[in-house]
Amino acid sequence: MSEISAEQVAHLANLARIALTDEEIGHLTTELGQIMHAVEKVSEVATPDVPPTSHPIPMQNVYRDDVVGASVLSVDEALAGAPERDGDRFVVSAILGEEQ
Repeated sequence: MSEISAEQVAHLANLARIALTDEEIGHLTTELGQIMHAVEKVSEVATPDVPPTSHPIPMQNVYRDDVVGASVLSVDEALAGAPERDGDRFVVSAILGEEQ
């Protein structure tokens, strides 16, 4: 396992323009070391015969045909709860300062 040193952490912090105290450098040295150890563990099992995946089980989208059908609501039923309507349309406030 490759280790990360406090000097390397300080150098990375300097490159990222992050001011760290000695205490923070010590804490991050430990945490980054643990992260590097975890990545090395994953690398041990990530062999060329194991394909990379985003999910542990295969997934696929389920589609249905988009078929136009009759509406179950009449215009009056659809607009019954509208605060304001203009004939067969909803009336909505203008957005972004646009006049309608």
